[in-house]
Amino acid sequence: MSGGPLHGVRVLDLTSVLMGPYATQILGDYGADVIKVEPPTGDNVRNIGPSRHAGMAGVFLHANRNKRSVVLDLKQPAGRDALLRLAADVDVLIYNVRPQAMARLGLDYETVRAVNPAILYVGVYGYGQRGPYAARPAYDDLIQGAVGIPTLATLAGSDVPRYAPSAMADRIVGISAVGAVAAALFHRERTGEGQSIEIPMFETMAQFVLGDHMYGHTFDPPQGPAGYARLLNEYRRPYRTLDGYLCVMVYNDKQWRTFFELIGQPEVMESDPRFNSIASRTENIRDLYRMLAEVIATRTTAQWQALLEAADIPVMPLHTIESLMDDPHLRAVGFLDTVEHPSEGRMRSMAVPSSWSATQPGIARHAPRLGQHSAEVLREAGYSNSQIEALCAQGVTRLDD
Repeated sequence: MSGGPLHGVRVLDLTSVLMGPYATQILGDYGADVIKVEPPTGDNVRNIGPSRHAGMAGVFLHANRNKRSVVLDLKQPAGRDALLRLAADVDVLIYNVRPQAMARLGLDYETVRAVNPAILYVGVYGYGQRGPYAARPAYDDLIQGAVGIPTLATLAGSDVPRYAPSAMADRIVGISAVGAVAAALFHRERTGEGQSIEIPMFETMAQFVLGDHMYGHTFDPPQGPAGYARLLNEYRRPYRTLDGYLCVMVYNDKQWRTFFELIGQPEVMESDPRFNSIASRTENIRDLYRMLAEVIATRTTAQWQALLEAADIPVMPLHTIESLMDDPHLRAVGFLDTVEHPSEGRMRSMAVPSSWSATQPGIARHAPRLGQHSAEVLREAGYSNSQIEALCAQGVTRLDD
């Protein structure tokens, strides 16, 4: 391992739960030295789901590798002072509480910039600070609802509004934060200029949803309804076969022509004006996908998969979580590995999904125990052993048990 493309970058990570930690884990995977600052009680997500030991649950383990954990009670003056000493020697400070909370802690941008003018001060939180929602709290479920994802589910056939069963907003905004940090580091490399950056969940996810579903309302006046018809089609779902389900995506003219030939109806592309171009197919997508569902139901999953793969029509099996972890492609590329965590024992670990020819990212550290690196990090900031002991006695920090 080369150390990764961000080797040498130091990140002070004040984030918790999922969105921020997911972003900073990617930065850590890319080689950054990520210092995770936690309150004495630890990140809440440490205790979500099954675990072998308290504070080391699976969701936490998968969002916090390649980090060092230091405990600081930022509500105490000595904790705030320690944080500013750390901030003086990092490239990035990233947080996901509301800016008003950072100001109450005395850790607003102007204060942090005073000790490190070149720092990138990155806020990842609910809403942009120029609008009326600025001070509101936000979580993934709230943002999914705010951008209409549950409504889209009903338009696509759900009986009630439903959130996507994944922390979609947290992870999408987290990835957006990684891109923003990388771009800001590049700008600073060229200019030496630090800056404050705001990455709001609501606006980021509104762009994500409206990019598909503004549709006819893109134009003023509208040239059609809002909502991408193909995505909202009730038949856009895994298709039932004789013995299960299959995911099939017939999309362009070549694929549809091949599919109609495959089912013995080669004349359809020329004779039926509903289906002879992508524009007409989009207008009649419900009829088209209903027909596809009826045809797929006539053979077994294995029969269709063999036929469609041979015809170069995109097809994939419908996995469960369990079968996904045993997928032959993921096995072949080494995506999942069984590793030995120093305290948690044998566990499954996911690889960095991207491949690099020169600066391959990788896993240098397993997810840390609470305060595992408190003494180490504080010594790097210039604290003596006796000073660290005093901070422990005051409840400002805690060391790994």
